[in-house]
Amino acid sequence: MRQSFFYSLLSFSLLSFSCNTNKENSSKLDVLAKDIDSSVKPGDDFFDYANGNWIKNNPIPADESGWGLFQIIPDENLKRLRDINIEVSKSSHPEGSAEQKIGDFWKAANDTDKIEKSGIQPLQPYLAKIDSIHDIASLQNTMAQLDVIGVGGAIAMFVGQDAKNSSIQNLQLYQTGLGLPEREFYFKQDSTSITIRNAYKKNIASILMLLGVDSMNARKSAEDILTLETDLAKASRKIEDLRDPYANYNKYAVNNLNTISPKINWVQYMQIIGIQNPESDTIIVGQPEYYKELGNAFSSFPLDTWKAYLKYRLANEYSAALPDIFGETNFEFEKLFSGVTERRARWKRILGSEQGAMGELLGQIYVKKYFNDKAKERYSQLVENVRTALKNRIEKLDWMSDSTKQKALAKLAKVKKKVGYPDKWKDFSALKITPDNYFQDLVNANIFWHNYNINKLGNPVDKTEWGMFPQTYNAYYDPSNNEIVLPAAAFIVPGYNDDELDDAVVYGYMAASTIGHELTHGFDDEGRQYDGDGNLKGWWTPEDSSKFTMRANKLADQFSKYVVVDTFKINGKATLGENIADLGGVVLGYDAFKLTDEYKKGEKVAGYTPSQRFFLGYALSWLEAERPQSLRTQVLTDVHSPAKFRVNGPLVNVDAFYDAFNIKPGDKMYVPDSSRVRIW
Repeated sequence: MRQSFFYSLLSFSLLSFSCNTNKENSSKLDVLAKDIDSSVKPGDDFFDYANGNWIKNNPIPADESGWGLFQIIPDENLKRLRDINIEVSKSSHPEGSAEQKIGDFWKAANDTDKIEKSGIQPLQPYLAKIDSIHDIASLQNTMAQLDVIGVGGAIAMFVGQDAKNSSIQNLQLYQTGLGLPEREFYFKQDSTSITIRNAYKKNIASILMLLGVDSMNARKSAEDILTLETDLAKASRKIEDLRDPYANYNKYAVNNLNTISPKINWVQYMQIIGIQNPESDTIIVGQPEYYKELGNAFSSFPLDTWKAYLKYRLANEYSAALPDIFGETNFEFEKLFSGVTERRARWKRILGSEQGAMGELLGQIYVKKYFNDKAKERYSQLVENVRTALKNRIEKLDWMSDSTKQKALAKLAKVKKKVGYPDKWKDFSALKITPDNYFQDLVNANIFWHNYNINKLGNPVDKTEWGMFPQTYNAYYDPSNNEIVLPAAAFIVPGYNDDELDDAVVYGYMAASTIGHELTHGFDDEGRQYDGDGNLKGWWTPEDSSKFTMRANKLADQFSKYVVVDTFKINGKATLGENIADLGGVVLGYDAFKLTDEYKKGEKVAGYTPSQRFFLGYALSWLEAERPQSLRTQVLTDVHSPAKFRVNGPLVNVDAFYDAFNIKPGDKMYVPDSSRVRIW
């Protein structure tokens, strides 16, 4: 679609599951055919074949790291949310209502004159607190106090479900403390990583100088902070090692934490962040070696280094409510990871902060306007169709024993579905928002969420809770709850109404890439280790587990060979769960699609068979072009493969894809039948 046409007609609507035939009579370009680049053979690069024409005609905007559905749909949703904010801010509303909080947040965040005039004054009480640090005890106490207002230090303590007893909320500790996105950035010696480390030191020094530190001390502190974080990075686990749920589950009595590090006053820290009588609790430590080294770092690094470290993190947490020079300074550094050349508009940045503060409140208004009960019912039924497809697959597996099959089927039957929006909304009555103090609004929001999390301790797990907002273009599987969560925005196709999408598109775009994907997560290399009640518990026979691992390793090896940009390759082990889910999603979506009337009739639409349209619909779901800088960052930090490889990677293992597009030996994507990965 031409860019001007795309932007002028861009409207979003929910998919329909009713089959609409005879697309060629429609006056609008076919949703799939318009994007195809016929100069590319489908068997050489299916992603470029399916999406290439759109990518050629839609360059990445200057303020984006990539451009495709993952930016376009959220961008349109931001416009919807902006309209909501503008509308509710024009009039007064009852104190404590969703409209009052949203409208007042919007007013405070847009009062740029006041924000600029206030300078760093809002930070002063916290800066003074940091300056008063005089020993290790006061350092740890101050870090805990900052934790309450959302400033992450070197300790990440929170309340979450016990992986081995999902009905219980437990204290948890996880590695943290790094300012760069992932530990590998501290050690890689390629020119890009060296440039990033040098820019990081410059960014730290610049922020400290904006806080009033003289240039010489700011530059020295920047060097010292990088050295401190490098020390913590050495003790941090690699991204692929964080995916082993057993290795990252280490339960201690709180009173025994001193066996990890006696230099940290654990009980004092817990009391400051609001945990009552912590001595009687247990705590799950993800990475004990990190906290052992942190204890050493408290005494081996000077207090002045720690003070500068905390000041830098404080300023970054609240940069949105500080003079714009803070945001501009951070943008200059952050664009090294994204490749963007233009900062996002302020209204978009405000909405990002607002969603972090009270995204579910926005969601309540959003779904009233853009998602109805009929749509929720339709998507719920599609989940059941895909669930049936997985049930049939499990029953027919030739590598799994009957005993493991029965447990797998029992787990599948217990998978809960959450579609569109929560049945019960969170209670935001304790969150105070005013129209005249943006900084304090953000502080209040951080305190609200901190208390919300801490108050879970000792209370039953709320199985109705959502971890995403209805307006989020994404979805997830939660192994501890054995549930798939599908927000309303996940069902959007840009520019097309309900009756303009045939089942082939719907099943490729939604059933395969989202519903089947998330359902498969319950049976990927990590999710399969949880039982039907969400507990980390072995339920496979050793022989079946070995057979699964052999197949999974084969997929990891396949993806580890893909070169994304320069010398940066996909980490096949780190991305294994997502790659398994992508492969599972495709085969499950296709199995479900084969039961539809459109597939059975076999009639072409816009010149393509039902099977071809299914795979083209799947490719459409990953429509995105990315900048090289963003791709490098993703390869090092993300457990998801880049979009191109989420299409081409799984499809080379799907027999039906070969049949649909007549893929033959000699085509670049051709893989012999005996070498294709088959799991579910």
